[in-house]
Amino acid sequence: MTSALEIAQTVTDPELPMLTLADLGVLRDVRTEGDQVVVEITPTYSGCPAMGVMRADLVHALHRAGFADVDVRTVLSPPWSTDWISDEGRRKLAAGGIAPPGAAPRHTGPIPLSLGPTRRTATCPVCGSADTEELSEFSGTACKALRRCRSCREPFEHVKEI
Repeated sequence: MTSALEIAQTVTDPELPMLTLADLGVLRDVRTEGDQVVVEITPTYSGCPAMGVMRADLVHALHRAGFADVDVRTVLSPPWSTDWISDEGRRKLAAGGIAPPGAAPRHTGPIPLSLGPTRRTATCPVCGSADTEELSEFSGTACKALRRCRSCREPFEHVKEI
């Protein structure tokens, strides 16, 4: 029989279907407590609308695999970071035409308030040029920005560093 962990690791993200929840770093733990399978997931950001779909997809996948009692729990601490996206997940994003995030900013102490525009950079997933510009801080989802490559002129999405 396939383990609950192996099943959970195959569930894809509803907003980035080229990634599994494990690739994205959202899948935190899968364990059994008696006859119950307990799955822990962390949202990419507070209020992420995909959490309900992730939860339902995990429950359905585990039920189909024969696990009758499944409890999917949301874990908020430590908060998710784009650093949790696996190397394979980053490759899958780029292959899907989405620029993967760079390293998440590091803060020691309070996060400074910045009222000016955010300065992010991203490499074009089409041609590899670093000469890109942000068109919109938000794209199809709040965790992505819309950018355009100045070299090949192609628009693309960029997963923002968190």
